[in-house]
Amino acid sequence: MSSVEDAPGEVARRHRQVQLVVSLIYLGIPLVFLALVLWISSRVSPFNWQAGLLPLALLVLGWFLRGKHRYKPQRWAGAGGWFGAITGVFTAFYSIVLDINWLATLFLPAALLGAILGIGLARYAVRVLLDPLIPELADTPYELIFRLRGLRLTTLGIGTTAVTIRGPVLLRTKSGQTPEDLARTYQLSEISGVHDVTLSGAERLKYPISLPFPPIGTAGPAVILQARGEDWVLPTDHGPVITQILNRRKAA
Repeated sequence: MSSVEDAPGEVARRHRQVQLVVSLIYLGIPLVFLALVLWISSRVSPFNWQAGLLPLALLVLGWFLRGKHRYKPQRWAGAGGWFGAITGVFTAFYSIVLDINWLATLFLPAALLGAILGIGLARYAVRVLLDPLIPELADTPYELIFRLRGLRLTTLGIGTTAVTIRGPVLLRTKSGQTPEDLARTYQLSEISGVHDVTLSGAERLKYPISLPFPPIGTAGPAVILQARGEDWVLPTDHGPVITQILNRRKAA
């Protein structure tokens, strides 16, 4: 797979914009956190440099996680939410050194606001990457996650070497469930065929992973994925493009 910077113009443009937002999540939020703490510390005497240790630790963690998560859109919202919430709650609490006690009582709204802003940045980055969905994304290292129509909380994940169909996370708490019950992963080399079809909505679809709710038949595009002798019919509004992405990654 070629470097993302060598991809066609539209893909390279999206990549640059997405990575700027990802950097804002993993590095920008901790830097804002550090700046706020240092500004508050500068308003009192003596200067409390120890207060900067937490935002510095968050910045180091963000630098480390950014390298691991930069091509994993499913991780961005969690990082943005946690980083934003930590920034909001600690900054509100720390403002007590300025004798603004009422501001410290707003730590919960501050945490919520920070989480919303962080998650909002993540969702914007995902939207920039995937909207509109184009086949050329197959030539990038991004892990692409799609929700399946009519299968609540079930997703199709397309990585650079494997494909995963994953059921709802809530099933993990049920006793007796094994990883094979909750999700199915195939290496791209194990996929024998990928085709796009159109469903009428009357089909009865069965899945070899556990689902807490029965599938809802819906008319529209779908992807047929064949691997290890199993045939999956995956309803998705992006069926034709996802078929192209899978075939391109399989052939790479």
